[in-house]
Amino acid sequence: MSFRLALTLGGLVVLGGCNTVNQNIASEDPAFGEAVRYNAAIQTINPDPVYPPGGAMPGDNGAKGAAAVKRYRTDSVKQLETMQTSTGAASGSGFTPR
Repeated sequence: MSFRLALTLGGLVVLGGCNTVNQNIASEDPAFGEAVRYNAAIQTINPDPVYPPGGAMPGDNGAKGAAAVKRYRTDSVKQLETMQTSTGAASGSGFTPR
């Protein structure tokens, strides 16, 4: 029984050293994280857009969405269109693997 009491008291003494009240934890630079907040702000076009009543909203095209869902459910997806963007031969570095 005395071993458990000594172990408990020893643990309390060790944990007492973890007191954060007297340490300067909250004394970091007030501009800490400012670069992250600035980068997020300049990448936001309009954080609170105003749309006219009855106007189109982002992603608001019900006919296309319904057709896509119908094709997905009936497993009749559209075939991909192939297109050629450039012509000509590609040049290499002259390396020939052996």
